[in-house]
Amino acid sequence: MEIRAETPADRLDAFLAARLPELSRSRIQTLIREQYILVGGEPAKPRDSVKTGDLITIALPEAVPLEAAPQDIPLDVMFEDDHLLVLNKAPGMVVHPAPGNPNGTLVNALLHHCLGRLSGIGGVERPGIVHRLDKDTSGCLVVAKSDAAHQSLVTQFAERSTMEKIYLAVTHGAPKPASETIFTHIGRHPVNRQKMAVVNPPGGKPAITDYEVLVTDAATLTALVRCHLHTGRTHQIRVHLHHKGTPIVGDPIYGKPAKNPVLPERLMLHAWKLAFDHPVTGQRHQFESPVPPEFQPWVEVAAALRPGL
Repeated sequence: MEIRAETPADRLDAFLAARLPELSRSRIQTLIREQYILVGGEPAKPRDSVKTGDLITIALPEAVPLEAAPQDIPLDVMFEDDHLLVLNKAPGMVVHPAPGNPNGTLVNALLHHCLGRLSGIGGVERPGIVHRLDKDTSGCLVVAKSDAAHQSLVTQFAERSTMEKIYLAVTHGAPKPASETIFTHIGRHPVNRQKMAVVNPPGGKPAITDYEVLVTDAATLTALVRCHLHTGRTHQIRVHLHHKGTPIVGDPIYGKPAKNPVLPERLMLHAWKLAFDHPVTGQRHQFESPVPPEFQPWVEVAAALRPGL
């Protein structure tokens, strides 16, 4: 792959990240250091500037094997073809193997289900994870089975022009006003590096969430909130609702212990609706994950007050 720079840029890695949304900036930096990316045929550094007319060549290496074993774990498949599949992820399922969760993950299940027919564009034979859901978040998740599908879906997520992601959350208290667009920057917490936080620009990355309170419950001092993501930052909804002073019920990182024993113990965040253009056919696809039983008390009231919800 070759890219001819039409305008100058301060940093090579940032220049390429803007033009190759299927690759993360950290992945691009690694490729530059390993000399899979050359400028004018010569090795470069991520911080090198880009000059008008520079010819940048990118050679993606073959994917290396993933150190994860296929496991026969049931999956709730909502849609599947030769290019992608859409899953209804159960709460409690980890997406990637990690210390403490070496197996039993979605990756293990996909390796078995897809028999190795998965994208490896991330530099490793991993099952085309285009976006992630936290362990305790349930709902819609799309997986790419080919590199072409992976590239298209990542681009749609990055540009947000054709990708729609709508979540349901139950919060402690109701955010005010009842509907709003939250626009902040989100980055690593300055003290606790395990957490994300709203930070002052230029720190972090822009994060945009539309929310609307669908119903409130005076008995439990909670609210059902619909959230529409326009960006996809780590823990974005959890951070934004915590920033509003109304953390999600059951959130072990940003929430608070529930004083009411009737409240569910799980993280009350559900990836409810997902829509995108098929990366090969161009057909519009829309999916709606069934609302888990834990959400029903709030959803039933909201549906009665707002028919057609």
